[in-house]
Amino acid sequence: MLTQLRRRVLIGVIIGVLVMMALVLVADAGALMRALRDFEWWLLPAVMALTLLNYALRFVKWQFFLRVLGVTGLTRGDSALIFVAAFTMVMTPGKVGEFLKSYLVKLRSGAPMTKTAPIIFAERFSDGVAMLVLAGVGLTAFRYGWQVLIAGAVVSVAAFVVIRRERWMQAVLRTVGGTRIGKGRAESLETLYRGTRSLLRPRPFGIAIGIGVVSWFGECVALFLVLIGLGVPASWNLLLAATFVFAAATWIGGVSMLPGGLGAADVSVAGLLLITVNDPAMTASLAATATLLIRFATLWFGVLVGVLAMTRVAAWPGAVSSSDATTTMPSPS
Repeated sequence: MLTQLRRRVLIGVIIGVLVMMALVLVADAGALMRALRDFEWWLLPAVMALTLLNYALRFVKWQFFLRVLGVTGLTRGDSALIFVAAFTMVMTPGKVGEFLKSYLVKLRSGAPMTKTAPIIFAERFSDGVAMLVLAGVGLTAFRYGWQVLIAGAVVSVAAFVVIRRERWMQAVLRTVGGTRIGKGRAESLETLYRGTRSLLRPRPFGIAIGIGVVSWFGECVALFLVLIGLGVPASWNLLLAATFVFAAATWIGGVSMLPGGLGAADVSVAGLLLITVNDPAMTASLAATATLLIRFATLWFGVLVGVLAMTRVAAWPGAVSSSDATTTMPSPS
């Protein structure tokens, strides 16, 4: 399983390198290098600390969801390794590789994948809503792309309502269960739905969104510090712009289903910075530099940390020998 996942991650990394090269080529390479040289590097530890805060709070949410579903037999250390190792899976299309977490939880605690797989969906859903909340704050000052964000909010609310309507979902499950793909998987589908519905109850889902808003706002502040380090004067308006840009770009990257949002998120960060930051210092080269720095701090750093955790996880008995759990529907056992 891990061998196939490594191949997918490698493809994502190659795409990432190509995206970074494209940013350098589009921008003035000389100006970009000067911006990197003049960057206030003493701010980098604060930027990385905010990224680590994001990871820590997202781990709290992961633990919270495990507790909501009654998953036991998993030590906090193993849970942390599983959570961090999955950072590499952000480089798989649509982050589908993150279902590796469910497989590893099963490996260490015996909990069926169908019991924990809903957590992956609930994490993505709550993070997406949190991004919309943060981007929505920026709409108080900027009017760019409000149609897309409103559409995203409407779809999110509709999805929440449909999932919470048990009668509707039971009808959907019966229909899927009658197809060739769903045949024989009725129990698995029911377990997946029950878990998802439990996590999307108003109280746990509201807590998850709250954690998401705080954790992702930390990375919005990280972009704010990056811009200051590049010579853009600090102001409340700059913080608002950084929050809007990072949240909107990250949401767009997630919706794109591309590995790590590569290309979609990068172009969105650079483009939105040029539109929202009304300062002479904001040039195309500086926007590209800010994009490279914030993507290193919030994406590539996580991938690197995930690779280190994955080396520990790969040593667990059974972690390498089993078939790829991320390409098939979780089995009931």
